Amino acid sequence: MSMNRVRHQMSAEAERVAVRRGEASSQASSDETRFTRQKTKDTGRNLLTQALARENMHRAWKRVKANKGAAGVDGLDISQTQEHLKHAWPTIKKQLLEGTYRPMPVRRVGIPKPDGSERELGIPTVIDRLIQQALLQVLQPLIDPTFSEHSHGFRPGRRAHDAVLRAQQYVQEGYRVVVDVDLSKFFDRVNHDILIDRLRKRVNDIGVIRLVRAYLNAGIMDGGMVSQRMEGTPQGGPLSPLLANVLLDEVDRELERRGHRFARYADDCNVYVRSEKAGERVMALLKRQYDKLHLKINESKSAVASALGRKFLGYELYATKKGAVKRAVSDKAQDTFRQRIRQLTRRSGGRSISEIIDKLRPYVLGWKAYFGLSQTPGIWRELDEWMRHRMRAIHLKQWKRAKTIYRELLNLGATPNVALRVAQNSRRWWRNSRFALNNVLTIAYFDRLGMPRLT
Repeated sequence: MSMNRVRHQMSAEAERVAVRRGEASSQASSDETRFTRQKTKDTGRNLLTQALARENMHRAWKRVKANKGAAGVDGLDISQTQEHLKHAWPTIKKQLLEGTYRPMPVRRVGIPKPDGSERELGIPTVIDRLIQQALLQVLQPLIDPTFSEHSHGFRPGRRAHDAVLRAQQYVQEGYRVVVDVDLSKFFDRVNHDILIDRLRKRVNDIGVIRLVRAYLNAGIMDGGMVSQRMEGTPQGGPLSPLLANVLLDEVDRELERRGHRFARYADDCNVYVRSEKAGERVMALLKRQYDKLHLKINESKSAVASALGRKFLGYELYATKKGAVKRAVSDKAQDTFRQRIRQLTRRSGGRSISEIIDKLRPYVLGWKAYFGLSQTPGIWRELDEWMRHRMRAIHLKQWKRAKTIYRELLNLGATPNVALRVAQNSRRWWRNSRFALNNVLTIAYFDRLGMPRLT
């Protein structure tokens, strides 16, 4: 932590656990996570003391600072929290070690989803994010190796791509019926007592258990009112994904015991079988298992269906004429992409082309990185052409008058005939931004402007 006075207050004891963005590093356990589940090592050591050690807190602060994020209910951002901790940390650390620390409520934030609903996030204060991150860095290397090989979400060295590839492998092997299970408001319905019981089986440290319980009971602030919650672990804190895996690992164990082929990413679980009858049996099994955890299956989004064409983590699988199973971006993901691009490239707001491209670049490149497994290059070319079409229309609207359009196109190397033809239809921006204009505002032109491409 770049706070000299705070660092003096932190113990020098700490195991060096490197960090990834938003979670503990894979370096400490990357080899272990590739093996089958093993028993948890002895965790009778004082894990809370390790979490609060100087080096571990230093790494946690760097991670929280790098992740940025909004202020919590105390209104303190990253820099303000840094100043506050210079004098407040000794007291906070003492309270943590004595078990008297009480986290502040999380701030409720609603994130709109494409279907019109909202995803509820709970934003802890920066101080609580720091403490949770420090705790995560100590707990994850101990707990993660005990999880199923079929669990891919929020784990070091694993990602959604691994789950998609595993699903493709199962379908290619002939397991073409999927039991697609979606849990209804999973993070809102986590039972605190059940979660603490499952965590206690892995972590033998009363200080850690007491602190996790305090975070679960911290409550949530919405509109200035704090409501206490007897269930749920709001998304937004560094510890929430690890706690979710602790709870759901029990279902993974049962599926493994029965020899099923499945892939789980957080609360999205797909089990692959050979027939619908087998799928119905697995669905009944999953309902029983989730009932034990007081979790509910979303009946409208869950189904026993063909694995081909079924959406999983934004992808869908399809079969070629030769029988090969390939990956594609789902229709819903494409619709979401188009909707976001329309927002970023709207033809109002008085922004320059370079400003629009600057806003466009991080989203397009991030989308490209996530959907890089897609095996449908034609769709990517189509989306690229559509984005350039929108950018050409923006050019025409910004030039507005026919004389300006004619002059600008000549400056860009258009022939007088082409420039005149486009200028004569100056008000029909969308229709006019095709055909002849493609030969002036070319792919190379947009590349020079720095516009990102999917292909």
